[in-house]
Amino acid sequence: MSKFPADHSVNHATGIYLPSVDLLSSDGLHEECGVFGIAAPPGADINPAVDTFYGLFSLQHRGQEACGIAVNNAGVITCRKALGLLMDVFDEETLANMPGNMAIGHVRYSTTGDARPENAQPIAVSHIKGNLAISHNGNLVNAGILRHEIELAGGIFHTTSDSEIIAYTIVRERINSDSIEEAVKKTMHRISGAYALLAMSPRKMIAARDPNGFRPLSIGMLQGNYIFASETCAIDAVGGEFIRDVAPGEIVIVENGNLMSMDAGLPIRPSFCSFEFIYFSRPDSVIGGVSVEMVRRDMGRALAKESGVCADIVVAVPDSGLSAAAGYAEASGLPNVVGFIKNRYIGRTFIQPSQGQRERSVRLKLNPLASTVEGKRVVLIDDSIVRGTTSARIVSALRDAGATEVHMRISAPPFRYPCYFGTDVPDRDKLIAVDRTEEEIAAILGADSLSYLSIETLTNLLIEKGMPPCTACFSGIYPIELPSESDNQAFNKPIIFITGNGH
Repeated sequence: MSKFPADHSVNHATGIYLPSVDLLSSDGLHEECGVFGIAAPPGADINPAVDTFYGLFSLQHRGQEACGIAVNNAGVITCRKALGLLMDVFDEETLANMPGNMAIGHVRYSTTGDARPENAQPIAVSHIKGNLAISHNGNLVNAGILRHEIELAGGIFHTTSDSEIIAYTIVRERINSDSIEEAVKKTMHRISGAYALLAMSPRKMIAARDPNGFRPLSIGMLQGNYIFASETCAIDAVGGEFIRDVAPGEIVIVENGNLMSMDAGLPIRPSFCSFEFIYFSRPDSVIGGVSVEMVRRDMGRALAKESGVCADIVVAVPDSGLSAAAGYAEASGLPNVVGFIKNRYIGRTFIQPSQGQRERSVRLKLNPLASTVEGKRVVLIDDSIVRGTTSARIVSALRDAGATEVHMRISAPPFRYPCYFGTDVPDRDKLIAVDRTEEEIAAILGADSLSYLSIETLTNLLIEKGMPPCTACFSGIYPIELPSESDNQAFNKPIIFITGNGH
């Protein structure tokens, strides 16, 4: 019997209850935030807001809830931000009226802090030594502790985002520091968790990355000016040239067109988020010198070697399974065919107002090609299964289109634990893989068989690429110590802890 809560629908192929969904994308993970920045010397002939807009546009996949751009014009920082996509918030006239020589921007999906306008970034503040704006991708595990300390000292928060905690901590450290970069360094010794951070003061732009390097952050050059971006695809999009990644625990400073680097003085423990390679990053991005597309193909090849099955064709769930499916097909010798047509005009927040429309949600977004799958034994490739609702409906759609067998293969290990570093993994009671075998999950999904990529294979693959991964959401082994639940209750959003994981 299913362990799902009472709110459910039914997989008619198996008679097994499934949780109902209100959003078309509710079964998948939400994207991370994305940051972009450009810094030119004063008087440079650029429009930083326009470049930042285009850079963020290529990062829109990382956050579709809110966006914003802050510009620095002769030391005066102004910020425009709102809920919505970039095309909803900015137009040509708005961007033309945002002059300056520096800018930082942000696209957001909330992991800490709910969806409200004030939580949009960048966060801009004025303080005794000037102005400051920050954009942040990641999640702090000690946010509650820091927030409580700041409130006890008289600080008043205007958001529920931990990015505001970072901004306030930098401002407090700036009072007794000789420079903004020194304040950022001191802040890095106080915050714990995942952060790829851009900070803009009246004269400088600062980029910083946590000592684990959970989230990507790259440096590029555009017409002699330095740019920073969550992914290299954004550097490509504005016509820039990739230089290198910001190293874990590194602080990079740009002032008057010059780039400098300093070490934050923290122990370096590389543990890059494996899901950046599995799903979050665009396939045309390069992380740590490694092509995301090639890693996904390697995952597919490894999956075929680990869990090959007698079948006729390989079909990807678009778009997330495309690269892994190509690798699986190559290793297995099976033809890689188009099995679904994706409706690209349905947004990720497409509301299903009735139960009937919920049942039709997959066909609205993904329609199977009966001429391709009819009478075939199908290997169905996707990057992950979270709750299982969408996967079950995709399997059902293939059967309705005439597939004789559906063998589901996942190019990531099963999700069993929450993530505290910025990936929106649901609570354990909503994860289909918790306390279930692959056979039990296959029965729930209506598939003939199911196999995941093993944690060992994923870890070894990424280590071989020079990217030691964080696999906490799969293994429950966290690369940094987590504060106790009581320590974070002051944040009014306590951490839920898993016992028995060795931490």
